[in-house]
Parts: sequence; structure tokens; C-alpha cells
Amino acid sequence: MDRETATPEETEAVGAEVAARLRPGDVVLVTGELGSGKTTFVRGAARALGVEGPVTSPTFTIGHVLPGRMEVAHVDLYRLDSLAGEDPALLHDYLTPERVAFVEWPEAAAPAFDRVTARVRLEHLGGDRRRIRIE
Repeated sequence: MDRETATPEETEAVGAEVAARLRPGDVVLVTGELGSGKTTFVRGAARALGVEGPVTSPTFTIGHVLPGRMEVAHVDLYRLDSLAGEDPALLHDYLTPERVAFVEWPEAAAPAFDRVTARVRLEHLGGDRRRIRIE
């Protein structure tokens, strides 16, 4: 599926559409350049899953677990080139059968993902416009 958005609200709405199909244990990989709207997309999905608190990028903490109707793990691997030098259990608290996980910058850990339900790619089209590709 390819979608174009012109506002952050539209990007959040696409995230909500994806969230409607998710079940506990599902993993969504979210890629795109800096500032392309990855966290905005995750915010929309998290809201659709009942998360009411802030949804911010976990770049400096690796991940957040957000309570909602369904628990949401929001992981950001931007600071990592790979998981080779990391604790092997780094992602275990986030990628569980009980919660839905969204992983930004997943390239560092690509082989570690078992249940990838969707791959989302966001790209700038100029201004606030984005193209969102979902596989």
C-alpha cells in the first residue's frame, strides 16, 4: 500500500489504520530518514491501541513500553550500528508475545525479528508531504 500525506495528522491516521490489524506479539518495522515522520506514525498507531500518555521517540533509552488497551513497545535503534556489542537480551523486554512492538531504525537488529507483521517506509516529498509505503 502506498499513501501520501500532507500533515502530521494524516500520518497519524495511517498509523491508526495499520494498528487496527495488529495483535499481541506483532512487530512493525518503521524506516525512513531523520524527520520523515516515523514517531508521528507510531503515535497514531499507539493512540489507536488505547495509549493516552505521551508518545515520544525513545532514541536515548532504546525503548518505551506504553500502557493502553494493548501494551505497545516503541523501540528506536538509531544509535546502534548492530546488536553485536550489545546485551543479547536488549530487545527481550520489548518484543514479547503480550505486546505490539514498533521498531524505528530496525536495520541494526534485522535478524532478531520473528513476527514482522508490517514494514513501513516513510519518505519526504517536500514540506510536510510524506509517502508512506506499507508491506
